[in-house]
Amino acid sequence: QVQLVESGGGLVQPGGSLRLSCAASGFTLEYYAIGWFRQAPGKEREGVSCISSSDGSTYYADSVKGRFTISRDNAKNTVYLQMNSLKPEDTAVYYCASPCTSWLTFSDFGSWGQGTQVTVSS
Repeated sequence: QVQLVESGGGLVQPGGSLRLSCAASGFTLEYYAIGWFRQAPGKEREGVSCISSSDGSTYYADSVKGRFTISRDNAKNTVYLQMNSLKPEDTAVYYCASPCTSWLTFSDFGSWGQGTQVTVSS
């Protein structure tokens, strides 16, 4: 059974950092493109980042470029999202999902986790 479990969310002040983790089970993560999208209340889903399966190329939304870094640890079957210089507008529920594309689209027929809440507030 394919499962993705996110962790690492929380409350952080503006300018702070968080690292989200997504542990995969039921499939070998290194063979799939995997990434993160987020959804804030009243807003549409936004693709945040994606890392390819082939060469580890990474892709980011303009809104997070230079602040967020996606990485994967194939030995742990886990993908990470390091978030620095957080802003209040980064507040959302963050989901890891697979597959994803370089255009930061995520298939409605793919797999995603239950989400983890990130709140950026003073």
